[in-house]
Amino acid sequence: MTNEPHILVIDDEPQILRALKNILSQKGYRVTTASRGEDGLALAATGQPDVIILDLGLPDLDGIQVCARLREWIHIPIIVLSVREGEQDKVAALDAGADDYLTKPFGIEELLARVRVALRHLSQSQGSAEPIIRAGTVVIDLARHVVTRVDEEVKLTATEYNLLAYLAVNAGRVLTHSTILSHVWGWAESDNVEYLRVYMMQLRKKLEEDPRQPKFLLTEPGVGYRFLSSD
Repeated sequence: MTNEPHILVIDDEPQILRALKNILSQKGYRVTTASRGEDGLALAATGQPDVIILDLGLPDLDGIQVCARLREWIHIPIIVLSVREGEQDKVAALDAGADDYLTKPFGIEELLARVRVALRHLSQSQGSAEPIIRAGTVVIDLARHVVTRVDEEVKLTATEYNLLAYLAVNAGRVLTHSTILSHVWGWAESDNVEYLRVYMMQLRKKLEEDPRQPKFLLTEPGVGYRFLSSD
């Protein structure tokens, strides 16, 4: 057995598979590859990967379908790669269970950074069920339901806290508007996005040093939001 993080890459482009296997291996990761969706599903079931990098354009199954099938039984981070640039494709992949999304062509350093974030998120989710999450001077104590900024408690409404906690426990993930609305309010209708924006603005005013230039409550334009915790 090895302690190296195991990454499964599912992509039908041979040059992409070769490049990612070489680069990720050089960075100390153990890499398994598949060029078809069904093969990727089988390897995910038997190989116990820590992170899956998934292309949407596969020859046998659509990548969104693969993502949805993986999410029926696996909870590890999934990073989607695609030449599709439309916001609808991003939202569809994220709503199907992807944690992150990169559009081809992408920079390898950006991909490596996303992998590191995914592994941190995996480690946090496998750790304490009631963690303390930090983002700069902000500390979120999920066990006590207490949020502090520069060591002073910040008063949040119940809805503000629930929204912040949901974003924080999914640190590093891109969460779509509909996913957040569904989990925090029980709604998934897109016409409630403005309601969500109002609450995000309130959280930024209370927690960010400069609400106009947030450092950890980030907007993913046209898609949703991402929470960045401190390393």
